[in-house]
Amino acid sequence: MRICLYGAGSNKIDKNYVDISYKLGEEIAKRKHDLVFGGGDTGVMGAVSKGVINKNGKVLGIAPEWMEEFEGICKECDKFIYTSTMDERKNLFLKHSDAFIIAPGGLGTLDEFFEIVTLKKLKVHNKPIVLFNINHFYDSLLKMIDFMIKEKTIPEDDRKLIEVCYSIEETLNYIEDEY
Repeated sequence: MRICLYGAGSNKIDKNYVDISYKLGEEIAKRKHDLVFGGGDTGVMGAVSKGVINKNGKVLGIAPEWMEEFEGICKECDKFIYTSTMDERKNLFLKHSDAFIIAPGGLGTLDEFFEIVTLKKLKVHNKPIVLFNINHFYDSLLKMIDFMIKEKTIPEDDRKLIEVCYSIEETLNYIEDEY
């Protein structure tokens, strides 16, 4: 299975997120899954890719050509696809992935998360989506979604579009069960 990882590229993120992300990468490779990700060499993205690579797993990086101006690019990917735009990148994530894990991240991660969930709602795909809530990183976001349901700006069923998981094992077990 090809698992897409959305997560921070920042090299300033707390070490705890990086350490857990590295272990996630190791477990992805141990379970014989491939990683699809944004190609960054730092932060959560870089840690997951290093974990996969160090356990001899396969890695596909996808990023706009100009992304190197903002963060380092993983040079150890088995394959790297350069795009012209972020939209092209997100379309390729969808095309090349069977499931999605959203790890702690910033604005880019939120953009990717909401787009992939919206596409699932619109039945463009029916792939598993896990919000990997490391150290309760996404609790405030989940409260906002629950508030939106309460205020009826989104239907209650939208909460079923994602699975919230708190451990590596729970995350990968869910994806494997749903795939």
